[in-house]
Amino acid sequence: MNYIGFNHQVVDAKDAVISALDHGFLYGMGLFETFRTYKGEPFLLQRHIGRLAEGCRQIGIPFTEDTFRLRGWIQHVMGKNELQEAYIRYTVTAGEDILGLPAGEYSHPNHLLYIKELPRLPDTLYHEGKGLQLLNLPRNTPEGPVRFKSLHYMNNILAKRELAGYASAAYGAEGLMLTRQGEIAEGIVSNVFFIKNNILYTPDIATGILPGITREMVLELAHAAGLQTEEGMYRWEQLTEADEIFLTNSVQEIVPVTALWRVNDRQTVSDGCCGRLTALLLEAYRERTGLPE
Repeated sequence: MNYIGFNHQVVDAKDAVISALDHGFLYGMGLFETFRTYKGEPFLLQRHIGRLAEGCRQIGIPFTEDTFRLRGWIQHVMGKNELQEAYIRYTVTAGEDILGLPAGEYSHPNHLLYIKELPRLPDTLYHEGKGLQLLNLPRNTPEGPVRFKSLHYMNNILAKRELAGYASAAYGAEGLMLTRQGEIAEGIVSNVFFIKNNILYTPDIATGILPGITREMVLELAHAAGLQTEEGMYRWEQLTEADEIFLTNSVQEIVPVTALWRVNDRQTVSDGCCGRLTALLLEAYRERTGLPE
């Protein structure tokens, strides 16, 4: 990543700096979105920017939705980095302000585009899946009524460090956090779904999870396919009895879970391969990526 987008320009990465008084640095006051391109086009951009705009409104950061301008800026940064496809992180920080907690809204936010080559994911990932490791660290409660995709990511980093201590980490497992009440919440970088008796289940937003853009899309695809869905409060034991389990995020799409790990004990899921309904949803999702947003 040689070039970064900074306040709607493109600059050398070493020149993309913010003030030590930026409240994104001082207090974690900032939000971000991660998404990817297909055939050079950022996927579900309008939904990502809509979520970002609403979050900025709630925490008092001025933000104007302009997907046309943002698309052009993304293409410029991709071009400077000589990328045909990209992983994109769009960050908005609160900007420079007083040393102390302000009561009013911010006025000078900073906008940054981090763009890098898409990670190369093996096709086997979508057939053989990955493991899901139960973590001891609970999911922290959200910043407001609904979790923001905020710059405060300590909970996720501590979860990643816990995951690294398990045998499953060597096999590329994702970590699963529960709420303090013991309900299934979400993965470190993913939302969680499971299927039992042809019904698709996923934790309710009330558990404090991030309302994922890919999560939202999968629920829509399931409804379109005539699959019954339910959002609610679920326990680890319900995962162990599931017919199929999968994870979602904007870069990896839909990833089957073929093993559950509790400490270092392993349980196989759906005979160790992608389940029928998971494959159906993945196919529908990939068909959707070929359509204009």
